[in-house]
Amino acid sequence: MNKLATAHIWLDDQGRAWIDDTNVKVIEVVLDKIGYGLSPEETHQSYPDLSLSQIHAALSYYYDHQAEFDAEIDRQSKEYETALAGQGKNTPVHQKLRAAGKIP
Repeated sequence: MNKLATAHIWLDDQGRAWIDDTNVKVIEVVLDKIGYGLSPEETHQSYPDLSLSQIHAALSYYYDHQAEFDAEIDRQSKEYETALAGQGKNTPVHQKLRAAGKIP
């Protein structure tokens, strides 16, 4: 693990940013901000084990590396959409519902 000079943030061997002394990735806090518009205080309610300084550090790290984070978020979103489209209407849940006569 590589320690950074940035307080509260460290990078793992794959270069992912984590909040120190937690099992929370910076991108998780970022996604809550982007997806739900959560303020740091609202994020603290969702992650009570994180201090406000850790949350602010995560957001600061995001803004310092926004292009890379946004590219990763876009990549993950496209990967999700591709996987979802690949499932179609023949997932195990669809099969059970079809067998039960609940869907055509």
